[in-house]
Amino acid sequence: MEDKPFLTENKASFHYVKPSQHRRVAYYGGSFDPVHRGHIAIASKLIELFLLDEFVFIPAFHAPHKTNKQSTAAIHRYAMLCLATNGFVNVNVSAMELEMPEKPYTVETLGRLKTEFPESEIFFVMGSDSWNDIRTWREWEKVLLLTNHIVVTRPRYEIEFSHVTDEIRERIVDLRDEVTSLEKPESTTLNTETGKLGIYVTNFVNLDISATDIRKKIKVSAPDWRKDVPGEVAKYIEKYQIYK
Repeated sequence: MEDKPFLTENKASFHYVKPSQHRRVAYYGGSFDPVHRGHIAIASKLIELFLLDEFVFIPAFHAPHKTNKQSTAAIHRYAMLCLATNGFVNVNVSAMELEMPEKPYTVETLGRLKTEFPESEIFFVMGSDSWNDIRTWREWEKVLLLTNHIVVTRPRYEIEFSHVTDEIRERIVDLRDEVTSLEKPESTTLNTETGKLGIYVTNFVNLDISATDIRKKIKVSAPDWRKDVPGEVAKYIEKYQIYK
């Protein structure tokens, strides 16, 4: 791809051992409308790939930069996430954005996380669509400089790099096709010795599932939508007639 030369230099430096004195936690913000098997696969795979101690979903009350999109009621999206993650010991759901008196921006959420958990090594997870739209976010450069980030790509979805600054591009580590199997643990360790915050791009979760497509299928009563969501979530959607 045209933008790949920006990332070539950083690939060789991807080698590390997890520091024992810190907890490594990833936070995944989004609408999760609804949560689907792709989201759960991201949590499971990234826990192993980045040696995470915990993975936390943060459902947004409403994404502030998506002014033209009406989300399902927050209580439903939160409940579905809890049902979907109930069987995972180290995967949790936070209501921190839902409990705020005002709808917070990501820059505020990350600042709060850094203040409340100063000893944790924080990763913020986003999809390639969010990455491509990052310049629409409030104080987007500050967002990318506050913590580590993991950008998870989707099949057939083009990802861009030319839209961010040189300072941001220097921190990008391209892991696409570099780590395709956990059979090589020596290539799945993260270099934190330098103290530099990284933006890690991975295609390790190779699932093409869309919440938008699921909602459309439910609206037209297409029977195959159930295979894309966890079983308990499918029951919840049917019981409360969400998306009908």
